[in-house]
Amino acid sequence: MSESHGHVHAHAHSPGSVTIDSAQASGPQRGGETGVVYTCPMHPQIRTSAPGNCPICGMTLEPVTPPAVEERNVELESMTHRFRVALALSVPLLVMTMGPMVSSFDLGAVVDQIGARLARPHWMSASWAQYVQAVLATPVVLWAGWPFLQRGWTSFRTWQLNMFSLIGLGVAAAYGFSLFALFFPDTLPQAFRRGHELPLYFEAASVIVTLILLGQVLELRARSRTSSAIRDLLKLAPHTAIRVRSDGTEEAVPLEDVAVGDLLRVKPGSKVPVDGVVTDGSSSVDESMITGESIPSEKGTGSKVTGATVNQTGTFLMRAEKVGSDTLLARIVQMVAQAGRSRAPIQKLADKVSGWFVLTVLAVALASFVVWAAVGPAPALANALVVAISVLIIACPCALGLATPVSIIVGVGRGAKEGVLIKDAEALELMEKVDTLVVDKTGTLTEGKPRVQTVVALAEQSESVVLSYAASLEGPSEHPLAQAIVAEAREKNAQTRPVEAFNAIVGKGVSGRIDGHGAVLGNTALMDDTKVDCAAVRTEVDRLREAGQTIMYLAIEGTLAGYIGVADPVKETTAEAVRLLRASGIRIIMLTGDNPVTANAVAKTLALDGVKAGVLPQDKYRHVQELQQQGHIVAMAGDGVNDAPALAQANVGIAMGTGTDVAMNSARVVLVKGDLRGIARARALSVATMKNIRQNLFFAFAYNVIGIPVAAGVLYPWLGVLLSPVLASAAMALSSVSVIGNALRLRAVQT
Repeated sequence: MSESHGHVHAHAHSPGSVTIDSAQASGPQRGGETGVVYTCPMHPQIRTSAPGNCPICGMTLEPVTPPAVEERNVELESMTHRFRVALALSVPLLVMTMGPMVSSFDLGAVVDQIGARLARPHWMSASWAQYVQAVLATPVVLWAGWPFLQRGWTSFRTWQLNMFSLIGLGVAAAYGFSLFALFFPDTLPQAFRRGHELPLYFEAASVIVTLILLGQVLELRARSRTSSAIRDLLKLAPHTAIRVRSDGTEEAVPLEDVAVGDLLRVKPGSKVPVDGVVTDGSSSVDESMITGESIPSEKGTGSKVTGATVNQTGTFLMRAEKVGSDTLLARIVQMVAQAGRSRAPIQKLADKVSGWFVLTVLAVALASFVVWAAVGPAPALANALVVAISVLIIACPCALGLATPVSIIVGVGRGAKEGVLIKDAEALELMEKVDTLVVDKTGTLTEGKPRVQTVVALAEQSESVVLSYAASLEGPSEHPLAQAIVAEAREKNAQTRPVEAFNAIVGKGVSGRIDGHGAVLGNTALMDDTKVDCAAVRTEVDRLREAGQTIMYLAIEGTLAGYIGVADPVKETTAEAVRLLRASGIRIIMLTGDNPVTANAVAKTLALDGVKAGVLPQDKYRHVQELQQQGHIVAMAGDGVNDAPALAQANVGIAMGTGTDVAMNSARVVLVKGDLRGIARARALSVATMKNIRQNLFFAFAYNVIGIPVAAGVLYPWLGVLLSPVLASAAMALSSVSVIGNALRLRAVQT
């Protein structure tokens, strides 16, 4: 990358090290002030103000924060097009080289005879079919595989050796040798021919490129889904706000025009535009995107409100205090983007191992060439060249490249059948190592839908009357607690009645007249205001509250007539899931925005290892970070927008399929049925898959450990055995078959 292209310089000193001297690398930037900032998915230390390629690995740079509207993914389109072309050309190439009729290709024989009579030059002595192989392979390698060759070259130029180094080297060796053999056949020793056939490996180079392109397409699609989580977050913010002028008139303005100190009108059903404070009016605001709780928060003069939360019943004026990138929603977006760019240590280790593997192969090939050229049998130079190329071909990373992705593909497919959607290989790998699970309460441990748990009738009233009065008073309300009472009354056939003189008391409850009797339904504060004595039931009410229930008192004509307890019940499958996870050695900690009494009640019921209540989104994010800094491998399970930063920061984010789209896009694992037992299944699947991958890597490396020395000619002095490129290619193919066959065993694994 040149200096004019984003002003980024990468100085390489040794494998795994890089120095960035770029002003853009100093830290996060605000798009509205300095423009879009781009970074590399593999090397997040690279930051530039212009699009382009990574100076270390050659990958396409991506925006630090994706735009709110999804744009064309040019790289994905390019890789998909290259894959389709490579596949279309590789299939007939494989048929030609592997089919039994190739050796007796009549048209080729006719061309050979005609050519012989015309006394062709030596470079035209190959058969027609072999030239067709070259014609088919050339666009696959030089056009479809050009990004890999370019990235491989970049890795050598910057000395940041990685898998692209292996891919580029393997493809170049197979194709380059084949091209040389095709046009200069007389320079090749007869010992490396099968009869009179030339040792060509065009199909090997083409198949490698095609398989790697398929992997790139799948990876780019996964990265696109990760970016969609941020776009979903950005879409939560409203596009406009209603600003109140100094003369009292109102105007609709774009959200970006709102400034700190502006007075804004928020109407029923609309979103709060920015973070601020209520200056006049009152309402209930659905803050589930922030707190994760289904119960709306009552707001009055002086109350804080958060941008993108939804106003429900009333209207109010607010003063803007935080706008643009300072709002809570904007900070959540930044958290998700930052966590999504972080890399696990295992990725860096894999790059380092790949780098040393390439150096080892190069050293062996060079040493083989020198030894054979110095002391090998005649023709020494030709034999030395072929031995070196045989080493490179047998060390081609086809099996190494397949070892992990094939197992991952089979493992992920197996998980999908169990209702566990695993989005990327790293998540499946890390699930085996998870030792701490952080869970949200509402919608994760619990159902997320409040239900009536207790109905107690007093003062000679019946439960039916208590439910009837309560449901009548709460009938017009959309509050989740009210809806729970109305649903319970409907289920118990408790008749609702007309309500006169209805009055909603913000933050306390409701009142009205039913059948000529004054009725009040609400919390302790409302009972105190209306002089209703609740002392006789306080002990029992406190017990119910400790069990996680929200209590609403009903008073008729100033006398306590009963009370109703509403709670969000724990899912039926949660207790079993907790037992299975703890048995596998995982510590479970609950983080929730709910109140401590309810949170502790749920934690006690499920025997969790820890609980933190009243936690805001940024606090969940920090708690996960703290656990990671203590050396824990953390999985986070949640279902709300408020969980998105923590889901992205965790080593493995796990979302409930019954939750929000933002949570599911931020997470790396989605439980389709919202059943926590899926986490135990994912862990068992991870253990089986990682064992399978280790076996595959052993097979792949074993072929290299055995094949490379044989290809280098170590057996020749004693047995006269010299591995030709033909056998090297066959060994490479056999290693791939072994890897694929072993991976397919995962289809029968028990989770």
